[in-house]
Amino acid sequence: MKALLALPFLAFALTAAKPAPSPAAAAPAELSINPPAAIAADPNNHFHLQLSNGGTVTVQLRPDAAPNSVQRIQTLASQGFYNGTPFHRVIPGFMAQGGDPTGTGGGGSKLPNLKAEFNSLPHLRGTVAMARADDQDSANSQFYIMYAPNISLDGKYTVVGRVTSGMAAVDGIAQGEPPQNPTRILNAWIGDGPAPALPAATSAPAVTTPASPAAAPAQETDAPGN
Repeated sequence: MKALLALPFLAFALTAAKPAPSPAAAAPAELSINPPAAIAADPNNHFHLQLSNGGTVTVQLRPDAAPNSVQRIQTLASQGFYNGTPFHRVIPGFMAQGGDPTGTGGGGSKLPNLKAEFNSLPHLRGTVAMARADDQDSANSQFYIMYAPNISLDGKYTVVGRVTSGMAAVDGIAQGEPPQNPTRILNAWIGDGPAPALPAATSAPAVTTPASPAAAPAQETDAPGN
C-alpha cells in the first residue's frame, strides 16, 4: 500500500531589466466543476463501468483537466483492460479503488507511468482520480471513486472526472482491504450506447486476492494509493 505525498506549488516572480518588469507567470486556470458543453457532449468522454453487484456507473471524463490521464483510461477501457478487475481497496466513507488486474494494489498496465496532472477540480462525492505511489508521476491504470468530499486530497492527485450516474452502485461495492468477495468491473467501455459484448474466452478473468492486506489498513484520512 502506498502512502501518497504532494508537492507544494511554487510561485515564481519573473522580473526583467529596465524599462519595465515582465509580468508574473500565469497561474493555472481555475476549472469549473461542470465540464464545458463540448466535452460533456462528446461520447468519447463518457466512461461506463458495469459492476458485478448489478449496477452500472457512468463517469464524465475531463480531458480539459487531465488530457493524458483521460487518454490512458480511454485506451485501457477500449482494450478491455479493466474487464474482470476487482475493487481491491474499499474504505467506507472514503473511497473505492480499482483498476489493478492483480487485485493486490501493486499492479498496473504495461504502458508507461503517467506524469502528474494535478488540477483544481475538487475531491467531492463521486470524484474519480488516479491512484499513485509516493512518486507523483507513478499513476498508471488504477483509479479511485470518492464516497465523500475530502479537501485534503485536492491538488495532490490527478482528478480525471466525476460520476454522473450510478453512485448507488458505487455505494454497493464490497468493502475491505481487500474485500473477501470483491466487486468486479465486468465490462468497461467508452462512448454512449449499450455495453459491448464480452468475448467468451476473456470475460471476467479470475484474479487471486491475497488473504490479508500487504500493509496496515489506512485511516479514512489517508490518501488513496497502491
